[in-house]
Amino acid sequence: MDCLFCSILKGEIPSTKVYEDEAVYAFRDINPQAPTHVLVIPKTHIPSADAVSAENSAAVAAVFEAIPKIAKLEGLEQGYRVITNIGEHGCQSVKHLHFHVLGGKQLSETMD
Repeated sequence: MDCLFCSILKGEIPSTKVYEDEAVYAFRDINPQAPTHVLVIPKTHIPSADAVSAENSAAVAAVFEAIPKIAKLEGLEQGYRVITNIGEHGCQSVKHLHFHVLGGKQLSETMD
């Protein structure tokens, strides 16, 4: 399997770690769209939200348990946005489930 995020998890590609536990890894996006832009991934390879199942949903739950901890570490007390992209039309660029945590300023109400 040739997965950029799996390579990051293996330490083959460098990243700026923000948070890590036994199930989750979070790192800074290399092309930030907000003052704070962190990618949060399960350590289990899941291609996208379309591939979440009863067998792997615990990995997704671990991500959502970690996100508030990450937001607190990043000082996002006034709020933040969590986004995942799915498939070509959703602009998913890496086929490993990941969530963008965006904040650090007043975000636009539109998502276009």
